Formats: sequence, structure tokens, C-alpha cells
Amino acid sequence: MTSKQKKMLYRIITAFVLFVVLMVLERTGVLEQLPSQWLVFLIYLVPYLVIGYDIVYKAVRNISHGQVFDENFLMMVATFGAFGVKEYSEAVAVMLFYQVGELFQNYAVGKSRQSISDMMNICPEYANIEEDGVLTQVDPDDVEVGTIIVVKPGERIPLDGIVTEGTSMIDTAALTGESVPRRATVGDEIISGCVNGSSTIKVKVTKAFEDSTVARILELVENASSKKAKVENFITRFAKYYTPVVTIGAVILAILPPLILGGGWADWIQRACIFLVISCPCALVISVPLGFFGGIGASSKIGILVKGSNYLEAVAEMTTIVFDKTGTLTKGEFKVSEVQPSADKNNTIGKEELLEIAAYGEGYSNHPIANSIREAYGKTLSMERVTDTEEIAGHGIHTFIDGREVYLGNAKLMDAQNIAYTENKTAGTVVYVACNNVFAGSIVISDTVKEGSKDAIRDMKQVGVKKTVMLTGDRQAAADAVAAELGIDEVHAELLPADKVGQVEKLLGAQNEKERLAFVGDGINDAPVLTRADIGIAMGSMGSDAAIEAADIVLMDDDIRKIASLVKIARKTLGIVKQNIVFALAVKALVLLLGALGMANMWEAVFADVGVSVIAILNSMRTLNTK
Repeated sequence: MTSKQKKMLYRIITAFVLFVVLMVLERTGVLEQLPSQWLVFLIYLVPYLVIGYDIVYKAVRNISHGQVFDENFLMMVATFGAFGVKEYSEAVAVMLFYQVGELFQNYAVGKSRQSISDMMNICPEYANIEEDGVLTQVDPDDVEVGTIIVVKPGERIPLDGIVTEGTSMIDTAALTGESVPRRATVGDEIISGCVNGSSTIKVKVTKAFEDSTVARILELVENASSKKAKVENFITRFAKYYTPVVTIGAVILAILPPLILGGGWADWIQRACIFLVISCPCALVISVPLGFFGGIGASSKIGILVKGSNYLEAVAEMTTIVFDKTGTLTKGEFKVSEVQPSADKNNTIGKEELLEIAAYGEGYSNHPIANSIREAYGKTLSMERVTDTEEIAGHGIHTFIDGREVYLGNAKLMDAQNIAYTENKTAGTVVYVACNNVFAGSIVISDTVKEGSKDAIRDMKQVGVKKTVMLTGDRQAAADAVAAELGIDEVHAELLPADKVGQVEKLLGAQNEKERLAFVGDGINDAPVLTRADIGIAMGSMGSDAAIEAADIVLMDDDIRKIASLVKIARKTLGIVKQNIVFALAVKALVLLLGALGMANMWEAVFADVGVSVIAILNSMRTLNTK
């Protein structure tokens, strides 16, 4: 408990003890023997002020600021009315149990926030910089890119960087939800917010603190509560009109029946006070946001950052999910999977020579495909053998190797040079090779499917996703092969970034109003599509800054299998929120009717307010424990 909550607990205990004493005195007839009713009023006023002075103060302050209709106003008017009809014990009881409910609500909200705060307590306090053999602690915000920092065992990694010295096990649980530490050695990238486990390492900083992973995560969490779901917005609008309406209803209930029916003012005023206590909207105003907050917290525990409850609500309604291929469903690690020399009987170039020609031809390129060919060749290149290299945009490369004219590229390049070639239909990216205008063979470079991608697609369908779609700039054959392996329903290949937006637009147009579409991507060219989709999901570990910024949801460890878990959390959260709304409105409507008819007393009114609030809040807290 916070100091403020402890202070409230002491007030509740004091007021409760005084209330019990007064109830005993009332039941034994001692209070009836007092010479004045005003003296009885003043005696009951003591526990009332002990427990309720802050409610009265808030109500008066809000009225002076033009904010008349809120729960403080309702409680003040209701208890003043009870005092007015000489129901002193009920006035004190209502305020006492209202404050008990408020304390419980504050404690519940605090616990849910604390659970997220503890989990997201990843902001490093310092960074170690070695100067003349001595470690100096500095503010991470003051460390420049390129600086070498030292991270000792047990310390939180303060900035994103690359390990330059040492090997250690890194605990990533706070960011990814994974309990198994990851091994980091020289050359590996590590992200801020994780904890260094086993040994000291040195890290070269690659991002300033404001651009680091930990800073972005904290910003996302802080801003999440500002983006409300439709249900939350409905409750906010509902409370805005609901409270004035019930207040006017209470006034009418107190005045019209006695005027029309004659007499009975005290009875109808008491009914109006009961009506006001019942009508307090705390159960809805607190439990609905708390439910969504719990859902966001449960998502964070498994390494998924949701930027607002509106996105969590959208995930619960998701029926279509669209994936970028490279880096999302596949590793984005291109490797030579096939070297196929020409079958022409006049061809004298074998597999090794074909791969050698391709490696030299791609010797000056930094394209991932060129890197994979050079890696497959595996020997040191003597680039003096290569002359007059020319890159032909969208087609390939024209160069001379040992005096031989060489073309390397796609089928368009072969067609443009009128070189007869044998089409290679193997799934993957195909590089055709021609020497002296004669087709020499082809090399296939394939991207490997990520572990768990197939399971992810299966799990998504099991939780109710109707359609899975893959978009890629790769060849149709390669795209079809990946889609068939993973069980994806629809494929669109050979797309430019602008084409991907167009395809998403078509898919959105085919949906009805209650369906939602999500796009999952990682690259900078995915940012426009992430923004256009109903729900943009980005890779947080390997994804580009632009993609993470544009996305609504971030997978911190790039594991798309967790999307199915997110759908479960979102649907459970929405279900709990709807349960609270129906339960609170149903109970309040019933007791309001009974109160207006004189069939509900003040104790039942307290249950309809405080009791319903407590039950709804306990129900909301279940979202934090979603498995």
C-alpha cells in the first residue's frame, strides 16, 4: 500500500470503530435519552467527517469549477439527504462503505499498474565507461554513439550496441517474455533493457539513448492509455450524460410523488437518496479501463507491446492477417540452394566454375544475393581478374572475367540480350549466367523459412482468423513454395512497396464493418502498409525503426507465434469488459427500480454501488493473469 492508501485505511478503521460504538448506543437506547436531536446529529457528524470530509471537499471544489455531476457530488447529496431525514446511521454507513470501495479500487488499480511497472522497470540508471583503467558511471543519455561501455554481470544493459569483447548469457525476459537467456559473443547485437548474466562484456554503442530500444518501449507504454477502445469511449460518453440524468431523476422522485400523492416527504427523500447512491457509475468508469489495462499488461508479459486499448479491441475482431514474407515468415538469410550448369552438350562449364564466375561477377556488389553467392564460393577473390563491371538496373550485371564477357541476372536480362536459356522453375531467386553470349547455367538462392512460422499460421486459424495472406516482392514460384509449406491461403508476389498498399486496400474493401485486418512486417518499406492496415504489427528485435514507429503492436522477440496468444488475450479482455458492463447496468437497473418503489434500503444501495464496483474490478483483474 502507498502512504496515501494507508492513511485512508486508518481513517476507515477509526470511523468504523466510532460507527460500531454509535450503533451499540443507538440499539441500547442511550442516544434516545439525549436532551436534543441536534446533539445526536453532531455525534454522528464526527465519524461522517472523519471518513467523508475529502468527498465533500472534492464535490464543492468541482462544483466551483463547473464540474457538478460526478460520484463525489452524488455521494454528498445522498448522505446530506439521509441526514436531512434523520437517517444518521445510514448516512455514515454509506460514506464509510463508499470509501472502503474506493480504497479497494485504488489498491486494485495500483496493483495492476505496479505489475506492469515492475515488468517494464527496464530503464537503466547508469552506463559504465572505462577511463584510464577506472570505470566511471555516467548517465546513459550522455553516452555518444560509438562509445565503448562496460556491462558487468547482473547489470542492466543501458544502450543498444554490438559486443566487442567478452561472451555472456543475456536475460531478455523483461522485453521478450522468454525465460531462457540468450548467448551473446563478439559481433552480436544486444539491446538495452536486458540484463547481463554471467560475465563482463564490452559493448560499442550503436544508438543514442533516446533512440534505444528501452526508450522506445517506455514511450509506448506511457502513451498506451491515451488511445482508448470504442467501449471505453462509450463509457466516457455514457457517464457524461448518465450522472445528470439520474440526479434529475432523484430530484423528481423526491418532489413530484409527495406533491401529487400528498405527504410522505421524508420517505420520498430517502428513496431519492437511495436512488443517488445506487446510480454512482464507479463500477463502469473504473472497471472498463482497468480491464483493458490488464490486457495490455498480460500482453507485455509475453513480450508484446500494444500501443493502446483500441488496438487490443481491434485484435479481438481480427479476421484477416497479412504477412510480409522476407524477415517475417522467412529469416531473410539468403543461401545458395542449387547450382545448375546448362544441360547443352557443348557447355564445358561445371558447377564449381559456374559458381566461381558468379562469385567474381558479384564481387563488387553488396546485395544480399551477391553476398550469399560469394559465401557459397568460399574462396578469396582476386578482383584484378574482373574488368568493366556495369550494373543494369532491374536486370543484373554485365562484366568481363578473364577477358570473357559475362552476364549475370534474371530472365529479363537474358531476354534483353537475346540469349537462349533454360528456365529454372525451382522455388527461390534464380540468377542466370551467360559467358560470351552463351547460356552457362543458373544458380538458385533461397530464403529459409523461420522456425515456428508454420505453427504460427496453424495457431492463428485455430483462434478464429479466417484468412491468411502473404505479400512479397519475390518471384511467384518462390512465394508459392513458401505459402504451400506454411499453409497460407492467399499469395501476391512480385510486388513493389506501393503495390503492397494497393493489395491491402483491396482486402480492406472486401471486409464488412465488424471485421479487422492486421499486417505483419519488419522492413522500412513496410511502414506505409503498417499504417494503412487496421492493425499494424512490427518486429521489435530485427525490425526497422520506421516499421516499429508506424506499427500499433510490436513483437519484441519477432516471434509471430505469439500473435495467436495476443488474440486470446484480446478476446478474453473484451469479454471481461462486456461482462462488467452488462453486470453493472443490470444490477443497477434492478436496484434503481426497487429503490424508486421503496423496496430497497440504503444497505442494498451500498451493495449496488460499492459491491458491484468491487466485483467488477476483481473480474477486470483476471485479464492480468491470462495464460
